[in-house]
Amino acid sequence: MSSLLVPYYEHPAVRPAEWEAIVAAAPRLHGVVLNPASGPGDRPDEAFAQVAARLRAAGVRVLGYVDTAYGHRPHADVVQDLTRHREWYGTDGAFLDQAAAEPERFGHYRRLATAARGAGCDTLVLNHGTPPHPSYARVADVLVTFEGDWTTYRDLPPRPWRGAGAYLCHLVYGVPNGVDPAALARARGAAVHCAVPGTGDHPWGTLPHTLEPAR
Repeated sequence: MSSLLVPYYEHPAVRPAEWEAIVAAAPRLHGVVLNPASGPGDRPDEAFAQVAARLRAAGVRVLGYVDTAYGHRPHADVVQDLTRHREWYGTDGAFLDQAAAEPERFGHYRRLATAARGAGCDTLVLNHGTPPHPSYARVADVLVTFEGDWTTYRDLPPRPWRGAGAYLCHLVYGVPNGVDPAALARARGAAVHCAVPGTGDHPWGTLPHTLEPAR
């Protein structure tokens, strides 16, 4: 299985070389998160539609980004974003960000998962950023159980995972060149990962070192 999940939150017209590098890396990718405007936006964006079509043609899962506000965003608003991603960009999956982790919110995400499957999502990723209650593994294909900086990740002791039925993913930023975050992810039980050098408020505006385009 390809292990690299790329959440790259830059516009193709502004960063064309980076998007070319992503398309060129298609055989190595588990998927790419498409995020035109902290979601699908209010109208279709032709540049994102074109890059999404190229990724799909290369066999890459295209996952539409949707913020769920830790379970506080209304169900109908989330479903509207899922539908727009599917209709405007042909997404075959969804990346639900800021997903709740506690068992009390599971019912809300079970309903969202049902709606996502009904909207044509073959791959559902829940980005908890921390290990969630094991019940979430019953409704998602991938659970992001860590999102944070490299120093925290490097020093974090491995946590046993009690769930079954979903791959684990770790998203790490502030990663220096010359290290092997993929090996550390595998050692911690994550079959899917992404590690980028970016820091600050917008780390996902950078690519993993291995995907950076030639200058």
